[in-house]
Amino acid sequence: MIRLFVATICLGWLVFPAAGASLDGAVINNAEFRLKPGEDKDDAAIVKAQVLLDRAQFSPGEIDGKLGENAQKALKAFTEAKGLVSGKPLTLEVWRALLGMSKDPVVVEYTISENDVKGPFLEKLPAKMEDMKSLKALNYTSPREAIAEKFHMGEELLVTLNPGKKFDHAGEIILVANVLNKQTKLTIGRIEVDKRRQTVKAFDPSGALIAFFPATVGSEEKPTPSGSFKVVSADANPNYRYNPDYKFKGVKTRQAFTIRPGPNNPAGSYWIGLSAEGYGIHGTPNPSKISKSESHGCVRLTNWDVILLGSNVKKGTAVVFVDAPQNGK
Repeated sequence: MIRLFVATICLGWLVFPAAGASLDGAVINNAEFRLKPGEDKDDAAIVKAQVLLDRAQFSPGEIDGKLGENAQKALKAFTEAKGLVSGKPLTLEVWRALLGMSKDPVVVEYTISENDVKGPFLEKLPAKMEDMKSLKALNYTSPREAIAEKFHMGEELLVTLNPGKKFDHAGEIILVANVLNKQTKLTIGRIEVDKRRQTVKAFDPSGALIAFFPATVGSEEKPTPSGSFKVVSADANPNYRYNPDYKFKGVKTRQAFTIRPGPNNPAGSYWIGLSAEGYGIHGTPNPSKISKSESHGCVRLTNWDVILLGSNVKKGTAVVFVDAPQNGK
């Protein structure tokens, strides 16, 4: 059960949290624009901006309270989509545009449910693919991991907002990012994968940018293709099938094998198959590494982002891979 977190403030006062100030629901919900938000430390204004971006379908990736690479990418995409001019990641004009997207509190109370804690959970996620094939499912490793992903949050920020709380006890009331809105419906006419910027954009049939996602796009060893392709499938909870012909670095077996579904499956919680054989857009068991690691040639998104994209895309939708930004942007 989610309940609105009601902040207690004096009428007429605004909250300008200092960098490094302790985070709580009231501080985040009442945070106002500052000229120099923290880049390396948790920052209330950045948590607020990240949640608002997420709700506007301009994903910052994992909500972590830091003005990192993915948050800056999302802000840039939002700025461009709204026709704003900005030489900085976050300006007062952009901040006001974000606030105009939603008036709901960005942090709310949530009561941990029996479903959140019942599992089953993995004792440990194997590091090697070969060691995953014998598992019945690639589940979460803990209720904390599951809850953090449910609310698009980094586990570190979840813990910071809930000092002393136990995430494995049903009935415990915790603070979370308010991202569980009603199911978003997108009409997607085209998807663009920018290989250099490591991003995925969804456009409506008129060409308007309607959703943005930070991504991990290929690697030097296994680059993604260039050109235009089409969506041929979209499947929740996919199996992961390893073909030894791919010769992935670190996988020594010469035998094909299958890894069963689950959020910690190498393909994550959703698979969008493309007409380029063997390539797709999929989730990941490591949301914090989006844009910061390499893939085996496919396009990785956070599980929640690929679920949003996959549940709205249709077969035949064009997916364009570009090696340089379009229109000079």
